[in-house]
Amino acid sequence: MAREKYLTSPPKITTMPPGVPYIIGNEAAERFSYYGMNGILTIFMTKYLMDKTGNLAVMAPHQAEGWYHTFVSTLYILPIIGAFLADALFGKFWVVFWLSIVYCGGHATLALMGSPVAHIIDPRILLAIGLFQIALGAGGIKPCVSTNVGDQFGESNKHLLTRLFNWFYFSINAGSAISTLLIPWLLEPYRADPNGLIAKMGPSVVSFLESSRLHSPDIAFGLPGIFMAVATVIFWWGRKKFVHIPPAGLRNYARALFNRETGKILLNILIPVPFVAIFWALWQQNFSSWIVQAESMDRRLFGIEWLSSQIQTVNPIFILIMLPLFSYWLYPFVEKLGVKLTPLRKIGAGLFVTAASFFIVAMIQTRIDAGARPAIIWQIWAFVVLTAGETLVSPTHLEFSYTQGPVKLKSLCMCTYLLAVSLGNQFTAAVDFFIQNPDGTVKLHGASYFMFFVWVLLGTAVLFAIVTPFYKGRTYLQDQAEASVEAETTVGFAVQPEA
Repeated sequence: MAREKYLTSPPKITTMPPGVPYIIGNEAAERFSYYGMNGILTIFMTKYLMDKTGNLAVMAPHQAEGWYHTFVSTLYILPIIGAFLADALFGKFWVVFWLSIVYCGGHATLALMGSPVAHIIDPRILLAIGLFQIALGAGGIKPCVSTNVGDQFGESNKHLLTRLFNWFYFSINAGSAISTLLIPWLLEPYRADPNGLIAKMGPSVVSFLESSRLHSPDIAFGLPGIFMAVATVIFWWGRKKFVHIPPAGLRNYARALFNRETGKILLNILIPVPFVAIFWALWQQNFSSWIVQAESMDRRLFGIEWLSSQIQTVNPIFILIMLPLFSYWLYPFVEKLGVKLTPLRKIGAGLFVTAASFFIVAMIQTRIDAGARPAIIWQIWAFVVLTAGETLVSPTHLEFSYTQGPVKLKSLCMCTYLLAVSLGNQFTAAVDFFIQNPDGTVKLHGASYFMFFVWVLLGTAVLFAIVTPFYKGRTYLQDQAEASVEAETTVGFAVQPEA
């Protein structure tokens, strides 16, 4: 059987690369998979986790939040393994493909918590194993998937790169929006509610849902696994459309990595990481502390009593609105005013905006602490502000991490973006574990917990504004030679001074 041949450099075209539809489709399905599981994780641990005998063995809120942020932190530190395997040994395509299978296995393990297997193996053990598999699979493919986007572009169509990264981020949030709305309904035992959506469908629908097994961990965690399998198949279908940048080999990779010039580049790319990490320490809490807060709020909206784990659906919806709004209106408008919007200035502005979102949440918590039950619309307003901060920070840092990295170290450099997410979640997990007292109380209670993060991010934003004027960077893109099917054996940098 003849060995399949793949493109190893971008074709000289001025349009979008042919592999883009497969990248977007794969990312949308994978993000449905991840965010569907991610969105119900905290609520599952605090309301539905059982022991081997079938009795409830739930976690306290801050314990569950600590577990959640430890999982996310692990997921975002493991990309360095995927980056090494991709850049040095196997290439991005094969690393993504094989680790996607591990990823599917993680979802399957979580689904076992709702099966008879959970009476043999403790559900907490299944939870830990499944989360580690997902962390390894999702974390390992992350730097490869993101850099695979940039690898498709060369000099003749590089002007479309920013637009593609925005569409890439759009696909992430399209998959996220659908899954965070649907999956919670598959976990929580829905009972007839006179104001609820299902109740309005009629008694026969309610009776069917109550008597069926459509609400259980095996279904709620299993469906995301099916979508991950779909994502893997889509990625495989696109293999002949993608540009496959060949691995450098251990010797060439080491030569490219361990030299003075590369060291300077990596240190430059690392400068924004600790600052962006604090952004992620706050943002990621919309899947943890914000869900816990929503449990104490009046969640009736549009005549429906929404689940607390569904409120975060508004974040990807707002992202879908704000990405084109910022790209095609806000940024050009600000530039016309004479303000040069560099990536680091966008990130700096996003830090201040994100702090404002947590201030709103702290004010909501103040009312809850006083015994009130605020309307969920107030948290949705906080999501509007949080999403504006995310739009300024996340896709900007994603593109920044790619363009500032040497050609043969793209996956490794993309890990700096992911490292920021990991460090932010490590910080939040450390806070959640530290504030727990032996008697079950916490050191940062209620609104003071959220205000702590407000002050931390404000201090970070001020320091970032002081540091960033000293940053000097360069942009690196792929050499755009004639499309070739021969593997490269050398390591070279295509360098273009940053405007």
